[in-house]
Amino acid sequence: MSVQTVCRICRREGMKLYLKGTRCESEKCAFERRGYAPGQHGQKRRKDTEYGLQLREKQKVKRIYGLLEKQFRRYFYIASRKEGVTGETLLQLLEQRLDNTFYRMGFAESRRQARQVVRHGMVQVNGRKVDIPSYTLKAGDKVSLIEKHKENVILKKSLESLQKRGVPGWLEVDAPSFSGVFKKVPSKEEIALPVQEQLIVELYSK
Repeated sequence: MSVQTVCRICRREGMKLYLKGTRCESEKCAFERRGYAPGQHGQKRRKDTEYGLQLREKQKVKRIYGLLEKQFRRYFYIASRKEGVTGETLLQLLEQRLDNTFYRMGFAESRRQARQVVRHGMVQVNGRKVDIPSYTLKAGDKVSLIEKHKENVILKKSLESLQKRGVPGWLEVDAPSFSGVFKKVPSKEEIALPVQEQLIVELYSK
């Protein structure tokens, strides 16, 4: 997916989704220069219907975590079968993904980059190589970069973004060793994403 295409996604959703990592913090960010929807009529105001608002919220969360529709629907189904608030459980399941956690720990500039790193077999969980980005982490799991990849220039550069983003409270990170611990499943308040997950529940409940 080209840079231009990725930036159009943020403009379409009306907010920065940080899909390009540090580029989103620079003057090159397309959303900063053109913070309106792409296309010929992007600057025109339009009133979304109830369905339109629900759909946009679903698309926003899908794009933040980099999921396809079938994958996202499966997560929703799992969340709806668990005890608790479905919308909150959905976000928790997405945060437990290995690629997301690797990104949250600051070892990749974006979730997309983290997904590639995991797929290339560069990450291990509790000392065992895992190349499945959707691998679900549990409390106490240790995530680390395999030793021979710790000199990777691109990944070393990603640590610079860690200072800007900070480490979420549910993670423990040892940046120099490219390792960290998934301490617990985060609450909705801790995840703190600018999304209204209840709209997604309403959409899929129709």
